Amino acid sequence: MCRKWEIKEGECTEYERRKQFPPLSYLIPQFNKTRKGYPDFIKAGGWIQTKTHNLALAFAVEEIHKSLKILPNVTLGFHIYDSYFDERMTYRTTLDLLFKSHRFVPNYKCDMRDLIWPTSQIDSPTQLEQFMDSTLTYGSFPPEDSDERQVPSFYRMVQNESHQYIGIIKLLQHFKWTWVGLFAVAGEMGERFFQIVDALLSLNGICSAFTQSIPREAHWDNPDELSYKFSSIFERFTDDKVNAFIISGEALTIAWLRTVIFLGDPSKKGNTTFSKVWIMTSQVDFVSASVQRTWDFELFQGAISFTIHSKDLPGFNEFLQNTRPGVIQGDGFLKDLWEQAFDCSFSNPGMSEMLDGMCTGDEKFQSLPRPVFEMDVTGESYSIYNAVYAVAHALHAIYSSRSKYDQYLDTILQDISFNNSAGETVSFNDKREMASGFDIVNTITFPNNSYLRVKIGQVNPDAIEGEKITIHEDTIDWYRSFKQGLPLSVCNDYCRPGHQKKRKEGEKFCCYDCTPCPEGKVSDQADVCFKCQEDEYPNKNKNGCLSKTMSFLSYEEPLGFSLASVAVSFSLITVFVLSAFIKFRDTPIVKANNRNLTYTLLISLLLCFLSSLLFIGHPGKVTCLLRQPTFGTIFSLAVSCVLAKTIMVSLAFIATKPGSSMTKWVGKGLSHSIVLSCSLIQANICILWLTTSPPFPALDMDSVAEETIVQCNEGSVVMFYCVLGYMGLLAIASFIVAFVARKLPDSFNEAKFITFSMLLFCSVWLSFVPTYLSTKGKYMVMVEIFSILASSAGLLGCIFVPKCYIIILRPELNNREQLIRRRN
Repeated sequence: MCRKWEIKEGECTEYERRKQFPPLSYLIPQFNKTRKGYPDFIKAGGWIQTKTHNLALAFAVEEIHKSLKILPNVTLGFHIYDSYFDERMTYRTTLDLLFKSHRFVPNYKCDMRDLIWPTSQIDSPTQLEQFMDSTLTYGSFPPEDSDERQVPSFYRMVQNESHQYIGIIKLLQHFKWTWVGLFAVAGEMGERFFQIVDALLSLNGICSAFTQSIPREAHWDNPDELSYKFSSIFERFTDDKVNAFIISGEALTIAWLRTVIFLGDPSKKGNTTFSKVWIMTSQVDFVSASVQRTWDFELFQGAISFTIHSKDLPGFNEFLQNTRPGVIQGDGFLKDLWEQAFDCSFSNPGMSEMLDGMCTGDEKFQSLPRPVFEMDVTGESYSIYNAVYAVAHALHAIYSSRSKYDQYLDTILQDISFNNSAGETVSFNDKREMASGFDIVNTITFPNNSYLRVKIGQVNPDAIEGEKITIHEDTIDWYRSFKQGLPLSVCNDYCRPGHQKKRKEGEKFCCYDCTPCPEGKVSDQADVCFKCQEDEYPNKNKNGCLSKTMSFLSYEEPLGFSLASVAVSFSLITVFVLSAFIKFRDTPIVKANNRNLTYTLLISLLLCFLSSLLFIGHPGKVTCLLRQPTFGTIFSLAVSCVLAKTIMVSLAFIATKPGSSMTKWVGKGLSHSIVLSCSLIQANICILWLTTSPPFPALDMDSVAEETIVQCNEGSVVMFYCVLGYMGLLAIASFIVAFVARKLPDSFNEAKFITFSMLLFCSVWLSFVPTYLSTKGKYMVMVEIFSILASSAGLLGCIFVPKCYIIILRPELNNREQLIRRRN
């Protein structure tokens, strides 16, 4: 619809109409098959619905006339021109609007100043710019038409379409609809809609299952082509996977789709079983012609529409109720509206009596179903109402300041700001747009084919991020088949917990197969596998995370208790052996084995057994700091004692040979020097270790999936293996010396026992290294404790068991004569 504004003092309303629709009492088979475009009965339905916009204009003008604050003593007049949803008629009425003489004079500029225009009828705002000083639009418009620099006097009562597109994306994400169908009216605007929305969907993880153009022209003279187009559209409705449709078009689009559905299955008269969620842009409206009034409207139950923001206007409903045809002389607008809306006709002046189907003029608009006539304030009506008041306020400012109209109208409109009767502030932003946003409404249908629109949210582009769209999900009334749960619109069913998406080759990314999650990952509801937190691990079904247990070798568990018991037992045995040697310290066998070295060796073995207890229990800062250096130093002391004993035995027999120069080396000083020097070297290595990179307690989250290993980080692995290497060097040296001295006389010879003990010692620690590296957690600690206990027990058993046997069980052998006789 095109509306032409003029400022005329003292003139009344004039209405012009250049085309009459034929009566609408025919059915679909009576279509004029020689015509193209929407059927006439559908155009009539749209024509009826858009007349409420004209009534909003008339209501605003009437309010201004009654007001003493705006334009007193000034009467506003307006012309209304109809485009009839036809491009040719749009251009024709545009020229009629611009040229009062109704003669097409090129480049002629009339004195029209203000124009209110629906953007759905404008291909380009610049076509009016050369003629008009100020143009106001009351419909949403594409983003590329929002540049005020191209058409500086083009004012928009609604923000551009990009905001509602973002709102649609947020809506789909909110309900997790990732597989949607797109419908748009064929043409440039429809293709632009497909391009913009399809790109936005892809960027936000949503796919379009199809893009379906709705033809604006129906070739009724070619039934085969028409049948093919209808069947292709109808087929889209039968796709069970696509339950969410996004529809962009015009006021007549829904009426046209209902016709397609009716022709697809005429026996049901539109009573289909489609369970779909219809998401509609602001240009789409629910309009019906009289022939469609009996068709089922429940198909659109639960539809979600993005509508131009509106609020109830005080007095508007009463204005509609009191509107009657024929009140204003020469006003044919209401008469034609009455006949189309109530499907009746007024009698000719010469008729003496009323016939069936005649209009009485007492019919009520509120008796009409909403698809035919909307009693509430729609977004378009609200925008027109605000546009009229914006122009009126601008004109009032001009009249009040007595300035030249040509110079200031555009500037005043830019700066205008006022509160309308609904209590909202009306003003333009720097883009000459009314910053009103969009309402999100839910359609609730009733058995009488009427419906109710309930506001369930809003799109507010000026809000902070995260609050630009609000949706009250609990207020939505879905289609009846969705009562059991939220409707789904996905290409595939969601993957079961424990599985993840795997894209199908050659299909859109929303279509996928489901494969089990890889090891170490889980999925719950998101179709994507992810790792658990560090202190958790996947359960058996990989659909959840379990808390990891803290793992360390404790005294409470059987393994820790057993090792601690063995360590204590060997410690007690060592104490017993030490007590026996101290008690029988003056016997020949004790004297012959270097008592001081023996005592030192036994004490070091006792400390070796006890040092293993540092490895059991919760690792702490002190225990981690002490256990490896303590173990290394004490073991080096023990092995140094064995090395000293072996060297002293060998030197003792060498020194007994006549003329030997080794006699001066035999004595306590040499043995003490060997033990002290070898131990100090290990002690210095440990001190260097503790000062440069000391051990510390740490948590190992990765080695064992189900456990968090509480362990001691050695700080420097190099230093740890230096301690082990030096200890091994001493053991090898002891083994070599003992092996060389193994053939000495038996009575004084410990070399055989030391050789065997060192062989056992080296075997234990050589096997320790690979075993230690191949285990994790508390089993690493267990391997080290076992190695400590085994090697210490080997030294204790191989060296001291034979002597204890003689001291305790065969005391008769523990005498000097027996030892000398065995030597000879």
